Amino acid sequence: MAGRRHKTSSDRGLDGTTPPPEVDLSKPSIARAYDFILGGKQHFEIDRRVTDAMFAAVPQMGQLARDNRNVLRRATQYLVGEAGIRQIIDLGSGLPTVGNVHEIAHSVDPGVRVVYVDNDPIVLAHGRALLSEENTTTVITADVRDPGAIFDNPAVTEFIDFDEPFAVMALSILHHLTDDDAYATAEALKKQLTEGSYLLIGNFLDDDEPRAKELERACLEGGLGTGRFRTWAELRRFYEGLEMLEPGLVYGNDWRPDRLTLTDSPVHTLYAAGMGRK
Repeated sequence: MAGRRHKTSSDRGLDGTTPPPEVDLSKPSIARAYDFILGGKQHFEIDRRVTDAMFAAVPQMGQLARDNRNVLRRATQYLVGEAGIRQIIDLGSGLPTVGNVHEIAHSVDPGVRVVYVDNDPIVLAHGRALLSEENTTTVITADVRDPGAIFDNPAVTEFIDFDEPFAVMALSILHHLTDDDAYATAEALKKQLTEGSYLLIGNFLDDDEPRAKELERACLEGGLGTGRFRTWAELRRFYEGLEMLEPGLVYGNDWRPDRLTLTDSPVHTLYAAGMGRK
């Protein structure tokens, strides 16, 4: 992915699709820009353009995105395979890609129920198409800054039994919120958790290195307008009141690495993740 750039100015996705009428192509989408960085096809010129500054700051942006997806994979495998969780809410899920949460979970137990949440209408459209024959997985459009509305959504209450433990995944979403919104959202999510439930958070990390500051500037000033890098101390605030699982809050690739984890990733220090239990 190093050095990848936009190749077309078309209003069509690279797979030839046109966006739903409610999509404003004058504004970039976090989900679609991330899809481009991952090597997907569900993005448009406006989304590709805002990644230029990111690739200029960190040419290995593609690896950073893949590392983050691998945290999601390992966390899902742990939750379903070891913790016994059978209900998952994936916040800021983004566009369907290889290794979706429900696919990973169902490889362990086909009965696991999964709810995807995103605010991009294209995510809803593609998610519904992908899940048309699924009866254990659904997708809704909602704002993660309003967890109450998400948890009260009829589609969510149909799939998630809140009397039983469940997991909430908030990977690569809180760093797109202001500090006030991010901390308020984390507190609201923790209040929604029932006893025995889990909260997974991953965030861009400011580990006091120049690349972090350059990439944050590229995210904030390069057209996307979001992408807050936070220090270890700032990130620990998200987990207050939860029991941290081993190995705690660590670099993303240090969270329960397996044989598929790239231990010498060139972007190892730009992302942190941790999981807490209520």
